[in-house]
Parts: sequence; structure tokens; C-alpha cells
Amino acid sequence: MPIWYTTGMGKLLVTGGAGFIGSNFVHYVLRNTEHTVTVLDAFTYAGNRASLEGLPSERLTIVDGDIGDAALVDSLVSAHDVVVHYAAESHNDNSLHDPRPFLDTNVVGTFTLIEAARRHDKRFHHISTDEVYGDLELDDPARFTETTPYNPSSPYSSTKAASDLLVRAWVRSFGLRATISNCSNNYGPYQHVEKFIPRQITNVLQGQRPKLYGSGQNVRDWIHADDHSSAVLAIIDAGVIGDTYLIGADGEKDNRSVVELILENLGQPADAYDLVADRPGHDMRYAIDSTKLRTELGWLPRYSDFAEGLTATIDWYRGNRSWWEPQKAAAEARYAIQAS
Repeated sequence: MPIWYTTGMGKLLVTGGAGFIGSNFVHYVLRNTEHTVTVLDAFTYAGNRASLEGLPSERLTIVDGDIGDAALVDSLVSAHDVVVHYAAESHNDNSLHDPRPFLDTNVVGTFTLIEAARRHDKRFHHISTDEVYGDLELDDPARFTETTPYNPSSPYSSTKAASDLLVRAWVRSFGLRATISNCSNNYGPYQHVEKFIPRQITNVLQGQRPKLYGSGQNVRDWIHADDHSSAVLAIIDAGVIGDTYLIGADGEKDNRSVVELILENLGQPADAYDLVADRPGHDMRYAIDSTKLRTELGWLPRYSDFAEGLTATIDWYRGNRSWWEPQKAAAEARYAIQAS
């Protein structure tokens, strides 16, 4: 039975709900539906309680715990209608330096969740990434679709690919009531400053020059986190069990252009950045074809203009220094160690 998100009430268990995309989803759900939400988050460095401040306490419960804790997961899953699985180790650079946490969270953690959802016959939605498809050539007109073969190129993307395949196998083998979505690169409020867009914004706000890997020609397909959230709700509401949906907002931009837009928005010269050595296995281009989502479920992004969404994101970071400044020094210290 679908949980109609436009009317009625449901109980949602959101894993990783204190992280960037997860917390934006929690905000979106509580702002636009009558659902109640339980957040399950391990509060590693990427999870932030401050990202959930100000939300209605009568509709939000926060549980500090690990998705690998089978007893805790079983208890929580049994008490909810839908499991929305955002929890993941997600930083490519970190996966290159220490892959093990990515296996523990992305593979074993997902297994633990789908086993509980299977036991209790709960609706399950799995959040994944377009990085499972590898990358595209810069001059290739093709975009990723639901039938694109998997070709992951990093420990992060390979563990996400593994988790996708586990969910598909549990649908076929055990009748798990699950859907999967693979989304392009998200941006928006509450994103950790280790990530590309907030790192560049906060560098400029602190008077530092942004740094670009390689020549800055790598292309990402950007989507605002609110648009990702609305798409996930649409899939939970009306998606076909066992199906995969690609979520994208036609936001292809090369990294150099993104940095130049940030600099111009903050009143700096467009060329006030430095190029640094590229990282190993750096994918060249991602591009999402979200035709299936749009035609079958009628979904459309609000932020179809990337520049508009980026301006709103810059304004948020400019107005919320108390949220990101405590994590900034630690993130930059990690980058310095990795680069040495």
C-alpha cells in the first residue's frame, strides 16, 4: 500500500537523516506533509544535530545508532511504515584513503536494513548515486538511464553499486517492497564543507582561494536537495515496486564554471582560484536522463535554473556561519594530511 504523501499520515524511518541530503529530506517532509519522522544516524563527522534544529519535536524523533546494529534496526523498522535509506559513507577522497568504513556502512549496513524490512514486510526506498554508472566522455551526448550498465570507479561508488544490487536481489528473491533512486550531485543547505560546492563557498567567505582538481573540466549534473527530496517522496508514493528511477534536473556544469559562478556571486574576480593535481580515478562527466521519473510519476524540479539554486545556497552559507565554521578547520586539516 502506498503512503500518500500529499494527504494522510505515515511513519517514516530515515537513516542518515542528520547528514546533508537526509536532513534536507527530513525538513522537506515535515514542511510539506503530515508524516512523522524518526531519524537513525550514527553521528559520524558528517552527521550534524544542528541540521535538525527548529523542527517540530512532536513529529520528529532522533535516534543515535548504527545501521549495522541489527537489534536496534529491527526494533525501529518494525515500528514504521516506510524506511528511507540515506545513510552512507559518501566522500570519494575518504574512500581512497580508507575504504573499510564504506564497506561496513554501504554494504553491511544496507544488508542489515533490508533484512529487517523483509522480516516485517515494510516499504523500503534506497537512495543511491549516479556514480555507480562510472563516467561519460566530455563530448559524449549520452546520459545515464535506468538501463546503463554499472561501472563504478572508486571504493565509494563500488560499495554503492553493491548496495543497489543487494536491494534488487532482495526484491526478486524475497519479495522486498523496495524501490531505488540514483541521483545526480546534490547541492543546497546543510552540506558538509568537505564537499565541492560548500568548500568553495566557505573558502571564499574566509578569504581563501578555491582549489580545482586538474583543469576543472570535470562535469557534474547538479540538483538542489529540495528537488531530490520531492522526487523521493514521489517515488515512495507512486513508484513501481522493484523499479529504479534516476533523479536529475538537467544541471550539467563543469567544475570551473561552478567555481567562477561562486566567485562572481561573492564579488570576487572569476579567475581567483588555483589548479591542483587531479585525484586518482576522477570521473570526467556525469549526466542524468530523468525521463522515466518525469513521464511516469509527473515529477518536475523547482530549481531548473542552476544559477538560481546556487545563489540561494550561497545565501544560506553566508547567513549560517555558526553551522559550518566549527567543522571547517577540521575538514581542511584532513585535506592537508591527505595531500601530504
